[in-house]
Amino acid sequence: MTATMTVTRLAPGVLAIAIAGDLTAASEQELMAAHEHATDDGAQLVVLDFTGLEYMNSGGIGMLVTLLVRSQRRQQRLVAVGLSDHYRQIFELTRLDEAIGLHTDTAAALASLP
Repeated sequence: MTATMTVTRLAPGVLAIAIAGDLTAASEQELMAAHEHATDDGAQLVVLDFTGLEYMNSGGIGMLVTLLVRSQRRQQRLVAVGLSDHYRQIFELTRLDEAIGLHTDTAAALASLP
């Protein structure tokens, strides 16, 4: 099973991509299409919601790095919410947490906005 992506507007310039299922290299097309949709809708901040994530492997981590590069080119910020302790540790070990802000939930991510 690959992941499904649902894009939702949270506020002007803020869109969420809810990721459900397994995030692997097989999910690349869906993730990049969701990011394009968010970008086309004017996202300056993209909230990656991992609440429904069941599994992520190194291919999924690699896609997040690609997504980060795309976002930086478009001057967008990425934040992540809903990570389990296991995946939060992976973000810390890979140092993704230094580029993608980690928050417990969407409300905390929105509260962090300047």
